Amino acid sequence: MTCHFLSPLPRTVLPVLSALALLFSYACGSGNSSADRSENVRHTFPDTLRVGTLYSPLSYYLYREEPMGYDYDLALTLAEDKGSVLKLEVASNLGALLEMLDSGKIDIAAYEIPITGENRSRAVPCGIERVTSQVLVQPKKKNQQLITDVTQLVGKDVFVEAGSKYHYRMLNLNDELGGGVNIHPVDRDTLITEEMIAMVSKGEIPLTVVDSDIAELNATYYPDLDITLQVSFPQRAAWAVAPGKEWLADSVDKWFEAEIPRNIQKNLLKRYFEISKREAGNEVAYPDFRSGRISPFDSLFRRSAAQIGWDWRLLAAMGYMESKFNPDVVSWAGAKGIMQIMPQTAIGYGVSPELLTDNGLSIATAAKIIASQEKKFEPLVPDPEERKKFIVAAYNSGAAHILDAIALAGKYGYDPTVWDGNVELALMLKANPEYYNDPVCKYGYFRGNQTFEYVRKVFAFYQRAISKIKP
Repeated sequence: MTCHFLSPLPRTVLPVLSALALLFSYACGSGNSSADRSENVRHTFPDTLRVGTLYSPLSYYLYREEPMGYDYDLALTLAEDKGSVLKLEVASNLGALLEMLDSGKIDIAAYEIPITGENRSRAVPCGIERVTSQVLVQPKKKNQQLITDVTQLVGKDVFVEAGSKYHYRMLNLNDELGGGVNIHPVDRDTLITEEMIAMVSKGEIPLTVVDSDIAELNATYYPDLDITLQVSFPQRAAWAVAPGKEWLADSVDKWFEAEIPRNIQKNLLKRYFEISKREAGNEVAYPDFRSGRISPFDSLFRRSAAQIGWDWRLLAAMGYMESKFNPDVVSWAGAKGIMQIMPQTAIGYGVSPELLTDNGLSIATAAKIIASQEKKFEPLVPDPEERKKFIVAAYNSGAAHILDAIALAGKYGYDPTVWDGNVELALMLKANPEYYNDPVCKYGYFRGNQTFEYVRKVFAFYQRAISKIKP
């Protein structure tokens, strides 16, 4: 993915006689007079900036109860810098987002809307342009050469989502090559792009095709993948305002041209598309426990666990999966300390984020979070031992997504009071638009496979600790 500023197109505020006339004015560069620009001067940036976006791993989602996403963070920074209050609206799909622009419900669509003739009649692009293309996802393996040219796909097996744009692109590419590419459409009701990427990483399929921005984000989870080969023409996309609000588009463009916003944008690109998001416990090498202890902090785990009625070994298992007992770890999202507590969460429990590297305070705060989750899930999951899995999951993802998963489980035939094989599977559905846009789902997109693995690893560690370490 590449990002650059939109070419400075003149944006006049002439009445729109027709979509054709509007497109013609852009194409010919007409209307850049001082009279037109004086019209722009009459507008001031809104006190409340109404921004629309979509739930997605790129734009907006909740992580441990905190709003995140590349487009969301940029929009929030813009609003704060302009002295505006951000009011966020989340659309269910791109068509609904464009309708929000049409109706005047939002001022800016903070989502990468493809820059096409059809879209430009409804959406005036602004801000930083992102250029993406479809890319081949392939494993990096020793003694195996990477595919570096599309002609090398002949004779190869490429798996794509059935009926997707990737499927159609591969069919067209196969025709261009004269045939020979073995295209395998995968038809699964719950399948999403991220799953296909994970399948390549696990060796379950050899190759797949996805958009480059999605590939770049997922490469931060799967560094064993190569995503450098483009298999399609580039596609330009950007934020947008409605026709008639060209003055606002100009204001957004000028803001992005300033040094501080440009540096913020670069840092956000690094945060979301470059920094590894593999959690500390991903590669689990269990302590051997031969010393008779789990960690140097066993006394702290014992003290805090006793205050909430938990087995201290389970609390220690969570600490290991969060940080491998390294108090200096800071995650890509900003979580700190042994128990990897998010700054805003710490503030909510009366703890300064700067103090989260204090081991006793980190563990004690984690215990308070667990006690709070206990109250939240007790009415929903009657069995106290089963409930612990829900609480561990909520600690990793935030309670909101687990509540959604419980609701989805009840609707789609899973047992909403049982984690293994039931709610854990419903949680995985929240990466699929069909399910995170379901009316029973209140908190949108979530990458559930991480929490799925987290719970399993925590309890595997816990069972090992039970067999080796005294209570």
